[in-house]
Amino acid sequence: MTTTDKPAQESTLGSPSPDEPGAQTLTLSVGPQHSGSGHMRLIVELDGDIIINAEPDPGYVHRGIEKIIELRNIIRSIPVIERPSIIDASNLNHAWVKAIEELQGVEPPARGQYLRCLLNEMNRIMSHLYWLSIYGVFLGHTTMFMWPLGDRELFIDLAESLTGARITYSYLVPGGVRRDLPQGFAEEAIKRTEYFEKRLDEYENIFFKNPLFTSRAKGVGVLSRQRAIELGATGPTLRGSGVEADLRKDEPYAAYGELDFKVHTRPDGDSYSRVMVHVDEMRESSQLIRQILEKMPSGPVRRKAPIVVPRGEAYSRVESARGECSFYMIGEGGDKPYRARYITGSYRNMAAISAVLQGVRLADMPTSWWSIDYWPVEADR
Repeated sequence: MTTTDKPAQESTLGSPSPDEPGAQTLTLSVGPQHSGSGHMRLIVELDGDIIINAEPDPGYVHRGIEKIIELRNIIRSIPVIERPSIIDASNLNHAWVKAIEELQGVEPPARGQYLRCLLNEMNRIMSHLYWLSIYGVFLGHTTMFMWPLGDRELFIDLAESLTGARITYSYLVPGGVRRDLPQGFAEEAIKRTEYFEKRLDEYENIFFKNPLFTSRAKGVGVLSRQRAIELGATGPTLRGSGVEADLRKDEPYAAYGELDFKVHTRPDGDSYSRVMVHVDEMRESSQLIRQILEKMPSGPVRRKAPIVVPRGEAYSRVESARGECSFYMIGEGGDKPYRARYITGSYRNMAAISAVLQGVRLADMPTSWWSIDYWPVEADR
């Protein structure tokens, strides 16, 4: 039997050379049917357990919202516009009616403007609480799944009392809102917001100050201030990187110019900062709800507006729960827009996903990913 220094040749069929790109990494598909991604897919490339690249693959729940609203009159389109983010329906609808009113030259009465802001802020809290409950699941903290969903009912009940619906309201219409405050609403809303603020203190003790959470969130998934600006991030994602940007302050609309509130930011740009901006905003929205009810002027809630989109172009934007939501609209004089372009906060934040996940460990992906508060249906539209 003879021996040789030359090693035996192994079959390399279908296997890349160690020198080829991608030979030492693993590509992982997260989604599109996955509790961690929602109705989308994340294509994650791993070196060991370190994420070296993460690409969002959206479009699985695209429903052609823009084309649908070009085929319906402006009133029948309102329920459709609310569907991409049913947990933040009022803010999305506000961008729509604001564009219509700009073309029509209609200014809603003051009381109607205050009522719009009232529902907007209730919706902001409801949206943030839903996000927080899912975040609790991602981090294995079942209490922070149950508590936020339970406390969300405080505001769902208020919204139902005001609008007649629990989730999708169709409350904002061109010219104002559909109905006035029901009897006893103000007293009940004040009582519930004060109770909710005490609940937020309990959240702090059981979750946000919990070393198991802080160790997983602080310094993880960092998005620097400059990078957030370059990527066009918006909402809590942008403010979590220390950028004080909020359309309610920067371009006041409805009654926001008459209200006193603070734009909350956090400086570090990590998952912890983005989480805590959400918490700060829930406290601020509670204060805003009480302030709106105290300053609410008397008078009509709606001004008559025609069911027509005058010839011309309009662009409106509002600060939704996930950031800037905007409508660009072209009218030709009919009862429906010739063209409508609908951009949401989640769509704008999609570019930040790769930046936030790059360099983190796979086990830290849920912490980093969900801190963006990306809503696939809202982004796809």
